[in-house]
Amino acid sequence: MSELKNDRFLRALLKQPVDVTPVWMMRQAGRYLPEYRETRAKAGDFMSLCKNADYACEVTLQPLERYELDAAILFSDILTIPDAMGLGLYFETGEGPKFKKTIRSEADVAAIPDLDVAVDLDYVMNAVSTIRSALGGRVPLIGFSGSPWTLATYMVEGGSSKDFRTIKKMMYQQPEVLHALLDKLADAVIAYLNEQIRSGAQAVQIFDTWGGVLSTPNYEAFSLQYMRKIVAGLIKENDGREVPSIIFTKNGGLWLETIADAGSNCVGLDWTIEINNARKRIGDKVALQGNMDPSVLYGDADTIRGEVGRILEGFGNGSGHVFNLGHGIALDVDPANPKVFIDAVHELSAKH
Repeated sequence: MSELKNDRFLRALLKQPVDVTPVWMMRQAGRYLPEYRETRAKAGDFMSLCKNADYACEVTLQPLERYELDAAILFSDILTIPDAMGLGLYFETGEGPKFKKTIRSEADVAAIPDLDVAVDLDYVMNAVSTIRSALGGRVPLIGFSGSPWTLATYMVEGGSSKDFRTIKKMMYQQPEVLHALLDKLADAVIAYLNEQIRSGAQAVQIFDTWGGVLSTPNYEAFSLQYMRKIVAGLIKENDGREVPSIIFTKNGGLWLETIADAGSNCVGLDWTIEINNARKRIGDKVALQGNMDPSVLYGDADTIRGEVGRILEGFGNGSGHVFNLGHGIALDVDPANPKVFIDAVHELSAKH
């Protein structure tokens, strides 16, 4: 594998010195870019885009052609694992992902096949190795997965949910069934992320998108303990380099201390918590990633630069900060504005 020309993202995750704060954006390859929409139209639909290594590589690299980003992230979907488990993933226009089959009982959990990720999700690994090769060491490549709790919400509800009623009913009426499902998913995620690392991912992120809908004891029992298990099972070194991991729980600001104790190198922050407060609470134990509100990118250049400066001041001096949005970039953002944001991070962070 080619030597890494820009490794400040990996260095910041490991709290090593950097020249400027590294930056990437969740959903940086996506619908806000006209070139992405063109490639997606060529592919036919979203999953065809994910399953074609050349198209997945093309859209992963598109934002890097426009912006001075410090990392690329694999273009894929968080629901690849349940799809490979035979639940029949499909997308309804305007309604998001749905599954033809749901998991509602002990028998349903028992019927879920054990995955051979190298075979059942070979298209993801092909995309990882294709992208890593095309990057040529320009920046590191991030692999990712959904958290077991987040994957389970879709598998039990049958799609997106506003109130998570069905899975919460299971949590209280059949907790042992939910734990069996989460344990199975945790094992699948460990295998999936490790195969991504072997295929060329240089850091990995666990997206716990729906962890924030839980109460504190349930977050610990049904989400965090399974992410802790995943982090413990990850390959820690590959290609002669440490492979750092990030846990991102949306609306997880209440639980920063316990997330920081879960074993990952970095805690991802959404925009509902101030970064100075986060740093005060967990000190220098782990790196912090985040956490500008994606809506700031609707503002003008001065507004964007002002908010970048404020967050950098909030983090203060020293390494251990990866700048990011507090969630994915919105699909109707003017593509000129991320450039202002990314350039501002590099320019304004040098003094820290």
